[in-house]
Amino acid sequence: MAKAGDKSGGSGKKGLKRKAATEESQEAAVGEDGTTESGVQPPKTAAFPPGFSISEIKNKQRRHLMFTRWKQQQRKEKLAAKKKLKKEREALGDKAPPKPVPKTIDNQRVYDETIVDPNDEEVAYDEATDEFASYFNRQTSPKILITTSDRPHGRTVRLCEQLSTVIPNSHVYYRRGLALKKIIPQCISRDFTDLIVINEDRKIPNGLILSHLPNGPTAHFKMSSVRLRKEIKRRGKDPTEHIPEIILNNFTTRLGHSIGRMFASLFPHNPQFIGRQVATFHNQRDYIFFRFHRYIFKSEKKVGIQELGPRFTLKLRSLQKGTFDSKYGEYEWVHKPREMDTSRRKFHL
Repeated sequence: MAKAGDKSGGSGKKGLKRKAATEESQEAAVGEDGTTESGVQPPKTAAFPPGFSISEIKNKQRRHLMFTRWKQQQRKEKLAAKKKLKKEREALGDKAPPKPVPKTIDNQRVYDETIVDPNDEEVAYDEATDEFASYFNRQTSPKILITTSDRPHGRTVRLCEQLSTVIPNSHVYYRRGLALKKIIPQCISRDFTDLIVINEDRKIPNGLILSHLPNGPTAHFKMSSVRLRKEIKRRGKDPTEHIPEIILNNFTTRLGHSIGRMFASLFPHNPQFIGRQVATFHNQRDYIFFRFHRYIFKSEKKVGIQELGPRFTLKLRSLQKGTFDSKYGEYEWVHKPREMDTSRRKFHL
């Protein structure tokens, strides 16, 4: 009985080996590009029959092989369609239809009535009479105080120190337990024009308060994705003392216009272009991305940029009239997610 069982077991193993060998020979007959040894491509219906699903294949190696073939086939079809379309456009010349614009959340944005028109008389009047008019009329020069929450940790302190090298005429002071209501009068008496407070949670910077002095307004931002200079790959050398340029992108609504003017009032007029430094506040989908770069001129026609750091992302939580007052302050705008974030295509800045 044992011998008979051994013979049957041996014949079964030989059968499995023959089956595996035939499968390997069939796979070897088809090259990586989908052609056989004779140079003829197998029909698509043979490789991918109707209703074919790669996920139904239980064997992992065969499933991976079939997926690779499917990706190659898709890539070839896409490339062929692209070449065909290019030839058609070249044949039509000037009569070719315009290229279709892809739909994105940004260009499908819900219309906002508060979008600023630069030629609007009301907007011009507001700019001439708001809290930042003295700065834009060059009657005052920026002087910034940068401080932190109580008992800051190393990461927050380093962020403040690096911000002071980005913003000219800025000074870093430690709180030492003082309340903001006591700090603001001292700032006004010493001719500071703006106050920046970096808050932290669990040793990580998570908030920024920007208050324009002496009459406000005060903006409260959520801070995320903070990267210090040492954490940025291929960063440049430390920034110089030259006054940087400032770029403000996509602040289109009345609220966004006010926030953009707040950021602009932090930097002096007349940037020193010889320093080749630029600070960017880029608004996209109500997230404000801050970057600090240096131009690198490769030739007369080519120019590159080199990030200096730090970098972080801001999201506006509230805008308050006057200086900071958490109890009795009058708020111009407060972010209420359940009421305001009803559509992914609706933005406020």
